[in-house]
Amino acid sequence: MKRRGLLLWAALPAWAQAEVEINTATRAELESLPGLGPALAQRLLAARPFKDWADLMQRVPGVKHAAARKLSAAGLRVGGAPLPSAGGSVG
Repeated sequence: MKRRGLLLWAALPAWAQAEVEINTATRAELESLPGLGPALAQRLLAARPFKDWADLMQRVPGVKHAAARKLSAAGLRVGGAPLPSAGGSVG
C-alpha cells in the first residue's frame, strides 16, 4: 500500500497546474503552457518586464482579454497574480 501512495505522490506534478511567472520564466517554461507557442513566447520575452496583466495586453500583439484569460487559466502569472476577474482593473 505504501508503494502505491508513493507512486501517486510522484505522479502529482504531472497533473498539478504549474504556475509560471512571466517576468522570470525561461522560454521553455513559457512554451510548456498550453496555448503558448514559440512565436508568442518570443514576443513575451522581448516585451518584459510587465507590471500587470493590463500592461501585458497593451504591449504584446495577439494577447487581448480572451487570450489572457486562457493563458491565466493555464498557469501564467504576472507579478504572481492570475488575470483579475471581470470586475477587476484590467482593461
